[in-house]
Amino acid sequence: MNQKKCPQCKNLISVTAPTCLHCGRPNKFVTNKYVKSKWNKDFKKKKLNNFKSLFSAKILFIYIFIFIIFLIILYK
Repeated sequence: MNQKKCPQCKNLISVTAPTCLHCGRPNKFVTNKYVKSKWNKDFKKKKLNNFKSLFSAKILFIYIFIFIIFLIILYK
């Protein structure tokens, strides 16, 4: 049986256990989010699309900000 130490309480827990039996800390190697992010391609695409939309919104905001500053400089 493979065991590892819990990073929080330092007690031995099974590698396949979902949580530590002593402190209740989730085992990151078994959690649903870890599995989805590691092997589910749709989850990766969704995360990448969210990043692209955030990135494009920031660039749009920067362009508008520069345009406003440019107009302020011209009218002074």
